[in-house]
Amino acid sequence: MDKKNNFSPHIGLPSIMLILIVLCIVSFSILSLVSASSDLRLSQKVLQRSAAYYNACNAAEEDISKFDAMLNDAYKKGASNQQELISELSGAKNADSYCENFTYYISDIQRLSVRLSVNYPSAYDECLYRIDEWRIVTDDSLEYDTSLHIPQ
Repeated sequence: MDKKNNFSPHIGLPSIMLILIVLCIVSFSILSLVSASSDLRLSQKVLQRSAAYYNACNAAEEDISKFDAMLNDAYKKGASNQQELISELSGAKNADSYCENFTYYISDIQRLSVRLSVNYPSAYDECLYRIDEWRIVTDDSLEYDTSLHIPQ
């Protein structure tokens, strides 16, 4: 008697392959969703940080404009040298230098520091001030978490 073995591996193999492919597609879709979510959160933080920085820069430029207007008024009154220009601003006589400092807060730990000094022009079209400092200062009051115990 001829008995043929009716074992058919062709039915189970495609089912297993289909299950593995579906699992791979689901895991990759979950990974891409998590990645997109973290990218969104990071982009929002960068947007807030950039907006805060540019708001501080705008406020600094407004104050520089006011300072420039004060210098122009003093210059138009007839200040003939830097000492007279400074005395018109500060009221101090015989002052050789005058600096104006501005601070604008960006976040809890960062601020924009701007320092201007008076510069008497050698020609009529030159600027009456010089920007000595325009930088972001980070406070050193950060407390880092060092509680992780690593056994040796």
